[in-house]
Amino acid sequence: MKINCIKHRYPDAVEVSVCGLVFKIHEGEKVVIVGSNGSGKTTLLHHIVGILKPEEGEVEVFGTPPRSPESLHGKVAMVFQDVEYQLVGPTVWDDIAFSPVNFGHTKEEVRVLVDGIIEDMQLGHLARRVPHYLSGGEKKKVAIAGAIVTHPKLLILDEALAGLDPKSRSETLNLLTKINRERNIAIALTTHDISIIPGFADVVYVLARGQLIYRGRPLELFTRPEILEQANIESPPLIEVLNALRERGLPVKPTSDPKEALSQLMPLLSMKSTVPR
Repeated sequence: MKINCIKHRYPDAVEVSVCGLVFKIHEGEKVVIVGSNGSGKTTLLHHIVGILKPEEGEVEVFGTPPRSPESLHGKVAMVFQDVEYQLVGPTVWDDIAFSPVNFGHTKEEVRVLVDGIIEDMQLGHLARRVPHYLSGGEKKKVAIAGAIVTHPKLLILDEALAGLDPKSRSETLNLLTKINRERNIAIALTTHDISIIPGFADVVYVLARGQLIYRGRPLELFTRPEILEQANIESPPLIEVLNALRERGLPVKPTSDPKEALSQLMPLLSMKSTVPR
C-alpha cells in the first residue's frame, strides 16, 4: 500500500496534510510511525482504512483506493487508541466474534475462528468475562484479537501502547511480534514513544507537522538527532549518552538495550583515560 501527499479538511475547517516522502508498507513489515501530538499520525491511519478520503493526493491499499472500512474487510483491520469504543460484546468471546458474525460467516466458521484466536493469544481465561471490566492491557489484547480474527493482511494500531504500564506495554509488543511472525500480518503502529522502535520496528517513519521527513531502519534514525529535533521528539537517555560518546570518537553504536550498551561500554570502562577531554 502507499500514500502520497494527502490533504484532508475536517468539519471544523482544520486542514491536515501528510506530504513529503511516499508512505509505503510492504508485506509482512513491522512499521512504526513516530511523531509528536498533532503531527498527522491519526489522519494518516484513517486514510489507510478508508475512514477518511483525501481531498488531494493518492491513497492505494492493495491496488485500489479504499472506499470504506467495510470494503477492506479481510484485508485491513484497525485497533483504535481508545479501545473502549471497539469492545461491543457482552463477553470477550462475543466481542471477538462480532466481525465474523457481521460479515456473514456461518456459526461453525465463527466458532472455529474465535476459538482459534483465543487459543493462539492465550485468552481462554478471559473468554466469558465482560470486556469493560478488564484491565487496560487485557482490553488491548481483546481488541487486537477481534481485529485479526478474520486473518487480515495488514493490522493498523493507533497509539496502541498509550496508557499501558511497562509490563502491559512489553506484553503487547511481544504479542504483536508473535502475530507478525506467525501470521505474516504487516503491522503499522503509531507512537510518540520512540524507545520501542529498536526492539520492534523493521522500518520507521518520522512525521513532523504534516511532513514525512524520514524513512529508514531504526538504528539509523538514532544516528540522526537532527531528525528527531525537527519532529520535536526527545531521544531516549541511553541513546543520547551513546551518541555523545560516538561524537567523542569512541567505538559505540546506538542501542536502546541496556545489556547491549553495557557490553559495548565495559571494555572502555576498563581502560584508563579512554574518553578524550
